[in-house]
Amino acid sequence: MKAMVYHGAGDIRLEDKPKPQIIDPTDAVVKIVKTTICGTDLGIWKGKNPEVADGRILGHEGVGIVEEVGSGVKNIKKGDKVIISCVSKCCSCDNCKKQLYSHCRNGGWILGYMIDGTQAEYVRTPYADNSLIPLPDHVNDEVALLISDVLPTAHEIGVQYGDVKPGDSVFIAGAGPVGMSALLTAQLYSPAVIIVCDMDENRLKLAKELGATHTINPAEGNVPEKVFEIVGADGVDCAIEAVGIPATWDMCQEIAKPGGHIAVVGVHGKPVDFKLEKLWIKNLAITTGLVNSNTAEMLLKAISTSSVDYTKMLTHRFKLSELEEAYEVFKHASENGAMKVVLVNE
Repeated sequence: MKAMVYHGAGDIRLEDKPKPQIIDPTDAVVKIVKTTICGTDLGIWKGKNPEVADGRILGHEGVGIVEEVGSGVKNIKKGDKVIISCVSKCCSCDNCKKQLYSHCRNGGWILGYMIDGTQAEYVRTPYADNSLIPLPDHVNDEVALLISDVLPTAHEIGVQYGDVKPGDSVFIAGAGPVGMSALLTAQLYSPAVIIVCDMDENRLKLAKELGATHTINPAEGNVPEKVFEIVGADGVDCAIEAVGIPATWDMCQEIAKPGGHIAVVGVHGKPVDFKLEKLWIKNLAITTGLVNSNTAEMLLKAISTSSVDYTKMLTHRFKLSELEEAYEVFKHASENGAMKVVLVNE
């Protein structure tokens, strides 16, 4: 089969690899119908994860058809159409029992990281009963693809950890795929104000189309001052940091109101200035996290009845055989107007 294979920092190639086989009784082998590329995949390509083995197939998101199941799989059967969760969960270890599925002792985020992933014609998925989500016929395949990772990530680590409530004011730093997903899922809780901040005017335009009440471009002035003009001098109830750089963290810690929340979703690779001398008195809740994907089924139901056009998140489409071209487009997302790419296995 064809697969996108990692060979060290800066070296990924579309190659022929053996079709995966059942290893454990709880495994399933899934034929990929559609997959996508995540910012985490770009991080691996850039060398941020030297622990990733040479020869690893990348990818942890996908929609597919179950080809084969192990003898221990009870609820998933051959022929089922499924969403592949980015988190594999055994549901028996101590962390799983606390719903910390991202820290599953036997799984967690392993697809495209510790084991071969979904950017291929087929993938082996561990703990199939717990890690594959049956896909109803009435849900669009491409929208369902967002349930694999980006929507649950933004919803759980941004919106839920940020305790977004009806009538709240929400600030989202970054209008990339995760920030835009935070915008979409925050609306499930009816906040009064959603401010999206980004340098890319095309992304800000899309944010307005997807429900942002206000947008801010940092190139046009001081971001905190503009936020205070919108919501008042106290600041916002929830600041969601969805970029992972010191500048956006600084914005969030400056604009969160007393008793508010800062939810860090962005993947930070450098230290930040934690202004505890100003924050200690504000009764803030500051959270971080890795997606547990425990809200994926709920989001699937919410999306299937939503009037919002989630397909606007999906900006480019390629054949699976065009994976290398798709990576080039996604690497230069701003220049290409890319949000999420769809890769179709034909």
